[in-house]
Amino acid sequence: MLSRFSAKAPRKTAASSVERSHRVAGRELPLRIVENPRARRLTLRIAPGGAALRVTVPPGLSLSEVERFLARHEGWLEQRLRKLPEEPLVRPGIKIPLRGVPHLVVHAPHRRGAVEVSAIDGQPALVVMGDRRHLPRRLADFLKREAKRDIEALVARHTRAVGRPARAIRYRDTTSRWGSCTSDGVLSFSWRIMMAPPAVINYLVAHEVAHLKEMNHGPRFWALCEALCPRTQEARQWLKRNGTALQAIRFGE
Repeated sequence: MLSRFSAKAPRKTAASSVERSHRVAGRELPLRIVENPRARRLTLRIAPGGAALRVTVPPGLSLSEVERFLARHEGWLEQRLRKLPEEPLVRPGIKIPLRGVPHLVVHAPHRRGAVEVSAIDGQPALVVMGDRRHLPRRLADFLKREAKRDIEALVARHTRAVGRPARAIRYRDTTSRWGSCTSDGVLSFSWRIMMAPPAVINYLVAHEVAHLKEMNHGPRFWALCEALCPRTQEARQWLKRNGTALQAIRFGE
């Protein structure tokens, strides 16, 4: 059961913002409950990496309704959280996806170089050379290089299609969004998208390029997005189901 949110709320309604903990799927997670005057319904979000939970509620909502809402979504939360690795730090012996294909991380301390895509006993592998301490960073740098190569080619293709150039392309390790487009044409992408399947990478680029022409999420925007990437709906659903797990992987302490 949820504890009461405000000692001054005689009707037991949610305060504007309250933080507590919530136990689900064997984990004790921080839970933030936020009252939003524009909200018309309750929404539940899992923070990137499964680090916390957030419930947004309309003004004056009763605590009992919030409790019932969390109870109804218990199965959904468990399903999502169980997809997240319990030890998310990149290290030898685990698998991380590259373009949607799981690759075994192998450490080769005595070999020269950085990261090599290979096959070991018939399974895809990422062989990381050098000092063990640098392995997570080297894998992150590798994904950034791969992202730059794939995404720049996709940006070039989609900007030709919409007839609008991108002023610049930037790569970041963002936790709140996979990509963005500014009003002056700067596109930003999370390099972690290189762990997703190619169709999802293509969708993300098409989505942000479509914003060069339609700076909104209205019907014309989605029509343009679908024209650039016919698998838009499929890719959106994939990111909803799997994006949090990709954000959970740690490439550094």
